[in-house]
Amino acid sequence: MNGIDIRLFWIAFWVYLASFLLFTLYSAIGKRRVGVVATLLFFAAFVFHTFGIGARWWVTMHPPLSTMYEYALAMAWMVGLAFIFILARLRRMSLGVVVSPMLVMVLVIASMLPKEASKQLMPALQSYWFYIHVTLAALSEGAFILAAGAGIMYLFKRRNEGGRLPSRDFLEELISRSIRIGYPLFTVGALFAGAIWAQKAWGAFWSWDPKETGSLVIWLFYTLLLHQDIRGRWRGRSLAILSIVGLLIIIISFLGNLFLGGMHAYI
Repeated sequence: MNGIDIRLFWIAFWVYLASFLLFTLYSAIGKRRVGVVATLLFFAAFVFHTFGIGARWWVTMHPPLSTMYEYALAMAWMVGLAFIFILARLRRMSLGVVVSPMLVMVLVIASMLPKEASKQLMPALQSYWFYIHVTLAALSEGAFILAAGAGIMYLFKRRNEGGRLPSRDFLEELISRSIRIGYPLFTVGALFAGAIWAQKAWGAFWSWDPKETGSLVIWLFYTLLLHQDIRGRWRGRSLAILSIVGLLIIIISFLGNLFLGGMHAYI
């Protein structure tokens, strides 16, 4: 399928990329006009992204969440939505340099995945539990991606105090809050809703499928990270580094479908 949805996603990608470059320039020179243009481009890209998802939904006649490609696009959309929400509340355009590169990274990964869409879903995917599972998982991993972006910027900020980048304290709080938002969503969506869907689709709550195992590893990692964060033990640089490690685990788990197969290999 190479329809209007694919073209809209490509337009969104290039506009997101342009906004990222301008956000980077804004963080370096501090010209408000540059930040405003970068923000407007991000909004425009988000609109194209949203229409692309809507177009794919229209063509397939079901929510576009049934393939790895569609999941990656949904996850990137969640990251964009989170940025817009934060920007509306905090009025901090400099956060664009944290969010936009992470969103571009997810779209690059999506571009390398099979893009075919089918109007007829396999029986295992014809369940509202599947959509609850995937939607909440995308929301939670979008929050974890945002935390990792803030973590990368935190490490960079320690070496470079200039420019218009957010303060280290603000970035640390953003990492912590993003993880605290993502963790319960992942617990309910990826684990509990996923287990219910698995039981209805395959007759078992847990099968040690590679994707299930990867989700368990992610949950255990963020359980430990959240526990130590709440106790105040892993803060600052440690929290930033571990948020990035969490992102790497998520990427490995996501791409594991391509190499390990299993019941979740529905691309």
